[in-house]
Amino acid sequence: MCIVAIAWQLFDELPLVLLSNRDEFLQRPTEKLHQWPDQPIYAGRDRQSGGTWLGIHQQSLTDTVGEDDTIYQQNGRWAAVLNFRDGVQASANERSRGELVKRFLTSTLSPMAFARQIDLRNYAGFNLIVGDARQAVIVNNRGHAPTPLHTGLHVISNGQPEDSWFKTERLRGRLRQEVLPLIAEDSAASYWQAAAFNVLSDNTKAPDDQLPDTGMSTELEQTLSSVYIEPVSFGNADTSKPTYGTRTQSILTLSKNGGVDSEITAHIVSREYPHSVASE
Repeated sequence: MCIVAIAWQLFDELPLVLLSNRDEFLQRPTEKLHQWPDQPIYAGRDRQSGGTWLGIHQQSLTDTVGEDDTIYQQNGRWAAVLNFRDGVQASANERSRGELVKRFLTSTLSPMAFARQIDLRNYAGFNLIVGDARQAVIVNNRGHAPTPLHTGLHVISNGQPEDSWFKTERLRGRLRQEVLPLIAEDSAASYWQAAAFNVLSDNTKAPDDQLPDTGMSTELEQTLSSVYIEPVSFGNADTSKPTYGTRTQSILTLSKNGGVDSEITAHIVSREYPHSVASE
């Protein structure tokens, strides 16, 4: 069901720090993080619908055999999408939510202009965050109009952006205590990313009295209430074989190389979990 945390404009050298868990059915065919050969996109890829849940704009400027010799160009655009959990089932004629990320990354519209032109009726429920080095905007098709993110820490899951679910507040608290202070001390990835991945791996479930009401049973709500969802049999009562869980953990950053007018570099690192049985 996914969760995203965004530290926006909190650090001079890292204007964006985004942490993400992608939760998905284990059989859904997925490609790992890579440079797409047919699009200027660096991201994982949903092979079922062709979109992605998280990515950056990046294109190759050279045609070389060795990837280490390839020169890439970026423009600072990034995006992430989460589904909205409200008990409303997606219909067969609705377009893939992952298409929204792909469209923004290949667009020239500003984040706000892109968010405003989305035909919200064409998609199942979603929370979409799109941005570049200057602006980040969140929008959904459940009543939340396009809104710029203010400077600060934002944690979003499958409800309204302002909802305080157990998992969003737990992630928020641990980031403030365990990760953001490390970045403030030293923005080098080697100094803080291990702690960030550790926080993303928190499997603590909510007490019954702190579960959201999204139209699911209490048992399912609790299963989905942790930041990291361990492999579980979900949607198939006839088997105990795991069918669902956290598939990918990612950290996306924008970093400044130099002073105020310095170049912005986007970077993603991801961890894929071995319980995923989908094609790579």
